[in-house]
Amino acid sequence: MPAIQNVKDTAEKIKSMEIRGALKIAVEASKALQSVVEEGASYDELVKAADVLRDSRPTAVSLPNAINYILHLAEESENLEPAVAKAMLIADVTNFVKELETSIEKIAEIGARLIEEGDVILTHCNSKTVTAILAKARKDGKKFKVYACETRPRWQGHITVKELKEAGVDVTLIVDSAAYHTMRSKCVKKVMVGADTVYANGDVINKIGTSQVALAAKNAGVEFIVCTESIKFSPESMMGAVTEIEEREANEVTDIPGVKVFNPAFDVTQKELIHMIVTEHGIIPPEAAYQILKDKFGWTLD
Repeated sequence: MPAIQNVKDTAEKIKSMEIRGALKIAVEASKALQSVVEEGASYDELVKAADVLRDSRPTAVSLPNAINYILHLAEESENLEPAVAKAMLIADVTNFVKELETSIEKIAEIGARLIEEGDVILTHCNSKTVTAILAKARKDGKKFKVYACETRPRWQGHITVKELKEAGVDVTLIVDSAAYHTMRSKCVKKVMVGADTVYANGDVINKIGTSQVALAAKNAGVEFIVCTESIKFSPESMMGAVTEIEEREANEVTDIPGVKVFNPAFDVTQKELIHMIVTEHGIIPPEAAYQILKDKFGWTLD
């Protein structure tokens, strides 16, 4: 398959959510750009391919982060002899993809230590990072219970339940509107969710309904923990840029003809509702998101 067609197919799969999850999006987009490099494309052709991918999903900051990093690598090698530049860029992108793919393993090691014997945990949506943490804790021999919100309208909670069941975790599916009642009646100790974007000030964008769960957790006195890779931290937010909240098709919600539907895919959870953020670099308070951006992307407020 020609590389540009691979890019278009990947972009369409990201847009349709066949490829989903911020980390998976970053990995697959990076691999698509790698195929363009391997085909011997010029820098301008690489930029055009990057633009196709960038337009496929406005909310997942991991996508532009990965794309921009690869373009940065390409710029650095642009003045080298073509064969050398190509080999160097392929190696750099390969290493970058490997770092992305192993980041969840590192977070799982760190996050599993937070889970105590007999814990009751609630989660919302489907986060590969969260399920990896819970699976690691179970593998370590810890016994705990998990309540997973169904996460309307796309039912990502069903995926979470299947993954946790396969990992041997004691998991129960609940409707979204039962989150607060479950926290109070089932003595939930921790809420663990993933993230699509982390702002420099510590605010987090995640699947719609996350902010409501966070508010319920605050009221119930339950720790609200975000688990995410640093590729999802937003450099643009350092300059005040606000991520566009994607609104999806009405048919995800209802097939009743003529009914108006407001279907935002994500919402913003304010840092004041977040106890900690678990990353591959360790556990940080939400206010330390700026430091991650500074260390990883070299962005500062100066």
